[in-house]
Amino acid sequence: MSTAQESDGDSTPWDEVTPEAARRLLVAAVDAFAERGYHATTTRDIAGRAGMSPAALYIHYRTKEELLHRISRIGHDRALLVLETAADGDGTAAERLSAAVRSFVRWHAERHTTARVVQYELDALGEEHRAEIVALRRRSDAVIRRIIGEGVAAGEFDVQDVPGTTLAVLSLCIDVARWFNTRGSRTPDEVGDLYAGLVLRMVGSDGGRPGARQK
Repeated sequence: MSTAQESDGDSTPWDEVTPEAARRLLVAAVDAFAERGYHATTTRDIAGRAGMSPAALYIHYRTKEELLHRISRIGHDRALLVLETAADGDGTAAERLSAAVRSFVRWHAERHTTARVVQYELDALGEEHRAEIVALRRRSDAVIRRIIGEGVAAGEFDVQDVPGTTLAVLSLCIDVARWFNTRGSRTPDEVGDLYAGLVLRMVGSDGGRPGARQK
């Protein structure tokens, strides 16, 4: 599946990127980076995929790294919003953790081409841009850590190492982008449901069913 075919509810992928030529170049860059890797992709490759001349790319993006930064910034902003929306919703810690994992996994499955670039090309960014994206990743970590911490405090979760468990949960979710295949046997929703259940068991929760552990 190409980036242009991915959907997270938007009528047009990356529709916040304007003008249209800049959007086409960004979509082409995502596909090229996901297929070949950032370092093996040339600006000529990107322009060719967009049906444009190499010179046209520099009208909208000064460098290939600037393109990657734009992709990474938008992708991390979207992923963070998914987590924050679930974390700030109603319900118990177990319900909110389940919702956060389910939606985060679904995002990485539905937009797996984009997510592979967003999550696995971090080291290709320049120092300043990398620091900016790392700060966003820390905010995602803080969202999950907060839910788990609240669950521990409420007696819903049995977790001895909250930071380590947070890292395990996020790693599990993010890795979906690496292996998910639209021709596989599971849909994004099914993978989201599966992982939500796995994570709840990881933190020692029964998901809020009657007879839940009380401390």
